[in-house]
Amino acid sequence: MLAMAMATLFVLVAILGPAILPFDPLASNPQAALQPPSADHWFGTDNLGRDVFSRVLAATRLDLGIAFGAVALSFVFGSLIGALSGYFGGWVDAVFGRLIDVIMAFPLFVLAMGIVAAAGNTVENIVYATAIINLPFYARIVRSEIAIRREAGFVQAARLSGNGDLRIIAVHLFPNVLPPLMVQLSLNLGWAMLNAAGLSFIGLGVRPPTPEWGIMVAEGSNFIISGEWWLALFPGATLMLAVFTFNLLGDGLRDLVDPRQRT
Repeated sequence: MLAMAMATLFVLVAILGPAILPFDPLASNPQAALQPPSADHWFGTDNLGRDVFSRVLAATRLDLGIAFGAVALSFVFGSLIGALSGYFGGWVDAVFGRLIDVIMAFPLFVLAMGIVAAAGNTVENIVYATAIINLPFYARIVRSEIAIRREAGFVQAARLSGNGDLRIIAVHLFPNVLPPLMVQLSLNLGWAMLNAAGLSFIGLGVRPPTPEWGIMVAEGSNFIISGEWWLALFPGATLMLAVFTFNLLGDGLRDLVDPRQRT
């Protein structure tokens, strides 16, 4: 319940972001540069006088949008690949299995770096790169679950009733795979946000001056040694809290769908 409440808060901030911002996140004010947290600027101001609190709130929509978009793509295509591999087996399983092995052979963040560097550091390419590196998780879960159940009694009954292969996969098999997929989905949301922030931190993600947590941490790290700690602390803490929220939500969902927790 705590994780669900925190996740709902992040989603509401992402949806209502422009309406609740106290300042324009892109408006600079050199006279107010590098001010510490105060009643006027809760998270202080950066080196251009921009309100850090407003930029952190504005970045919530972008970071959650990247995470949700990437996880949705990897969920759809990974589930499709896993379902076809697990149900048909044979050469279909071999082809898709080698594709997944190729993706998993690379360190996932390094693979995302290579994709974004080759395709260009736009938001769309960050979403695609994050989706590609998360795709094997869904493909492997769906493949293993469907491979176990494809000869089960209810599948044989559906086949004898005249259902085609695709209908059996979509209507009879895939609903049985959804519980573990929901757990993986919530965990991947946190990983996707970390991946997007990591790409932005090393300069391969969202481009400044767009407010994004990874960019803000990277820019703020240059000022920590001179005492302006708030520039990196608040966006970094927000990112940590968001990842913690979705990981905690994944743990809660795992407990709910695990039969061993009910006995």
